[in-house]
Amino acid sequence: MLTALRRRAAMARFNWICRDVLKTPPLQIKPARLRIVSMVSGADHLMYLLAIKSFYRHLLGGEIVIMDDGTLTERHRALFRRHLGSPRFVRMDSIATAACPKGGCWERLLYILDLSRDSYVIQLDSDMLATGPIPEVLEAIRENRAFTLNTGSDQVISSLEDVASAARLPPSGPPHIQVLAERSLPHLPAGMGRRYVRGSAGFAGFACNDTNRQAVEAFSTAMQGLTGPRWAEWGTEQVASNYLVANSPGGVALPWPRYSCFFGDNPDEALASAAMLHFLGTWRWHEGTYLRLAKQVIAEMTRSTYVQPAVYMPRETARRVSA
Repeated sequence: MLTALRRRAAMARFNWICRDVLKTPPLQIKPARLRIVSMVSGADHLMYLLAIKSFYRHLLGGEIVIMDDGTLTERHRALFRRHLGSPRFVRMDSIATAACPKGGCWERLLYILDLSRDSYVIQLDSDMLATGPIPEVLEAIRENRAFTLNTGSDQVISSLEDVASAARLPPSGPPHIQVLAERSLPHLPAGMGRRYVRGSAGFAGFACNDTNRQAVEAFSTAMQGLTGPRWAEWGTEQVASNYLVANSPGGVALPWPRYSCFFGDNPDEALASAAMLHFLGTWRWHEGTYLRLAKQVIAEMTRSTYVQPAVYMPRETARRVSA
């Protein structure tokens, strides 16, 4: 109860101090073969507005898609329309998951893969913050290569055997589903992709490819056979996202620490040189780092001092790749 009260108090303080994001200029939405998808909660509407506006300022175009988790009101939608042009709204509960689990962000991933049949798609969590130029992301979009946010300096795309060996079981009690899944990866059926990366689904890019959904459905079916009913637990969608990126031709883990999760121990020099940071869970309130950087980004956007990058638009003849 005390933890929940502290979390609500921290969020209220964040919303109060960061309300100046509402004073930043509306985005100028331009067409491109790119979609930016986020699952948004009403409680996080200002946080999301900061995430998408801080990120979109580095782009030259793309459609914004908002997945409503069921808590957005018409007031939230009107606010987003005022700041984000004409975003597309999609109800999360309208997405069929077929052979994959329900909940746990699976609807978001599957919807993104449906969109990736005819455009590049980026998944952006509401607690992401773009603090600097993102040339590696622009290059991935231009070259139609998948990417994922990194979770540490030693996380690289590896063989399934190496990943399973590195996944450590806890000394007692059942392992987290991600650990159990990663230890099961070498037992995937022959012919399936043999690579994986321990990335974060909080920020990931998916190449334009009309076989993405079939690939992840096949992966989910195989993993359910290996892990049983636990495959329905929260965390399996991230495993699937990591697997899909790693096995997408040219897929990359973005360089750490320029693109990283904030765990409270990030060196000051790493924060100063960061391009994208993921302030997940309770770490977003650690020592005021998120709030300090958020205020800095809001000030930059209010002054409109950031110069957009050179043209990066995805090629009209984006190569179609196989999963």
